[in-house]
Amino acid sequence: MPRIPVPWRSVRRHRLGAGAVALVTVAAVLTVPVAAAAAVVPAPEPATLVTANPADHTPHARDGEARAFAQIGNAVYVGGSFTQIRQTATSAWVARSYLFAYDRITGTISPAFLPVLDGAVNSLVAGPGGILIVGGAFKNVNGVARRNLMALDPATGMIVDSWVGRSDGGTVRDLVLHGNRLYVAGAFNWLNGTAHSGLGRLDATTGAIDPTFNINTSVGRHGTSMYAWTIDVSPDGGTLVVGGNFLYVNDLPRNQLALVDLTGTASVIDWSTEKFVPPCAAPATFVHYVQDVRFGGGGDWFVVGTNGGAGWPAAYCDALVRFETAARGANQLATWVNFTGNDTITSVEVADNVIYLGGHFRWLNNPNASDSAGPGAIDRLGIGAVSPATGMPVNWNPRRSGGSALPAGSTSWGSSVPVLWRGSDGLYFGHNSDGMGNEYHGRLGVFPLIGGRTITPRNPPTASSGHLYLSVGSGQLAKVPFTGSALGTATTVSQPNYTGAGATWRVDDRIYWSRLVAGTPTGSRIDISLFNGGTIGVPWEASGYNDWYNPALLTGAFFLDGRLYYTRSGANNLYYRYFEIDGNYLGATEFALPTTGVTWSAVRGMAWVNGRIVHGATDGSLRAVPFDPSAAPAPVVNGAGATVIATGTPGLTWSSPSMYFSVQ
Repeated sequence: MPRIPVPWRSVRRHRLGAGAVALVTVAAVLTVPVAAAAAVVPAPEPATLVTANPADHTPHARDGEARAFAQIGNAVYVGGSFTQIRQTATSAWVARSYLFAYDRITGTISPAFLPVLDGAVNSLVAGPGGILIVGGAFKNVNGVARRNLMALDPATGMIVDSWVGRSDGGTVRDLVLHGNRLYVAGAFNWLNGTAHSGLGRLDATTGAIDPTFNINTSVGRHGTSMYAWTIDVSPDGGTLVVGGNFLYVNDLPRNQLALVDLTGTASVIDWSTEKFVPPCAAPATFVHYVQDVRFGGGGDWFVVGTNGGAGWPAAYCDALVRFETAARGANQLATWVNFTGNDTITSVEVADNVIYLGGHFRWLNNPNASDSAGPGAIDRLGIGAVSPATGMPVNWNPRRSGGSALPAGSTSWGSSVPVLWRGSDGLYFGHNSDGMGNEYHGRLGVFPLIGGRTITPRNPPTASSGHLYLSVGSGQLAKVPFTGSALGTATTVSQPNYTGAGATWRVDDRIYWSRLVAGTPTGSRIDISLFNGGTIGVPWEASGYNDWYNPALLTGAFFLDGRLYYTRSGANNLYYRYFEIDGNYLGATEFALPTTGVTWSAVRGMAWVNGRIVHGATDGSLRAVPFDPSAAPAPVVNGAGATVIATGTPGLTWSSPSMYFSVQ
């Protein structure tokens, strides 16, 4: 996945909140099976996080919510359903409904941009020629009939009369600009007087309809009126993803989610999933589950944020999921799924190799419980950031909370974060409450890039030769030269900080190992130590899973590309869980990989060395076998390719889980 720098996405859009669809938490017991392995195994890439401390200078709104942002020069435009704004927490409220602008550097509200609308703004786009394109649920602007779609002068808020786009037949919910093509989604049946159901494309400069685009959604779920709720276009302009309450797109069955090829005459792509067909919860409560969509990886993949309540494993309810754009055919499954435990996700944004998500969730990595924190749940109150490779949370946790900083009359918690939007200077957020990062931020704010940090992926050594280390006593390791196919003469090295070690794995400049510890919730924990120049430093306790996971069961383990692969006592499988180094979070779901010809119950100690699993066994021998995780659902390990590197000797038996590989 090439890294796609996101400057400031003037091409992008609202997010319309889920206010038209009730957001509730439904109690249920979730049964989590061992999930099938995915054929796509994304590798983590360098990423840049915004700071978790919101900027202090942004203005505030109240009533309703902020749903949309756009930027032109230093002016930030904010749209939504709010009715009042103010400059600071102590300023007087000023009546200003649905749309205003402020200076992104100073936070000063514009006194000159003064449009008057009679309905909510759902989407904003900085259009060509310096115009501001506005979509929403209004009928009149500045006393003139302008239904649901218009262009404004960004300096004054006056209507650009020469821009002819309109949506006479219903609400505009989302806008995306690519080049001079403006894609429109909503609850309409007409655009510019031309029949278009849910989707359309306009000339962004003039607002004229594009007659060559003829993609229509139809048949609303559960007898409701049809609408397209959310769209995005890949960076190359070749693919559109659309989500909504529809059952068909151009008469092809597409339940809530579809892909459209834009490279020639627009056509519906042979891609569909059944994971939004089964009911997540009561149909009268959740008309549709797909709340937001966003491309990433240069368009190679896209993510979907959902609501819906109970329904897993039949449906992707209350989850963030990643799909691969190039996949074709029916019954598509996600590359990964991150469940909240039946709390809604209302917005997603992808920027700088990070996926941000907002909503009224309380946890991520929480498939094992409903409306509570199950084993593996990671606290993330209403906002979070995850790795595109694994869907696991990274160490970024501002929380949708005002703490003690909220002024009188503020709302501490709301059901929706309608929009997350990457502007030129950070991640903008709009919500229907007033607290973020334990500060007062009425309905809107921004997490600046300044003060953020870079996440550098970590992996085991990539060298084909080095040393295998094997525990031979408390604080004592055998250091054995390893060419990749043969062993050299072992020496004994003292590592007094490496005590009581079980399964051990190397990741970049550090060592992880399981250790029995009395008084811990599981009786064991995972320790971490820096490993520089061959010396294991003083360990510290890893966070994220030591209160729910029992690593003492591991009989061998190694880490690779965001996954912890392992064997465990009493089982004859090779397993993996996602493992996020940035925060040391362990995936809540265990996956069993397809393999053949290896007795995993006999494995003791593992390491990944140059594309092979090097492992010991209960018979004391050391073996190596090729490993290709992307081969799934075919076997990722075939024992027919195994080789015996060494047999056990009285002085060195390869039957301990405490083994790892290093160049030093």
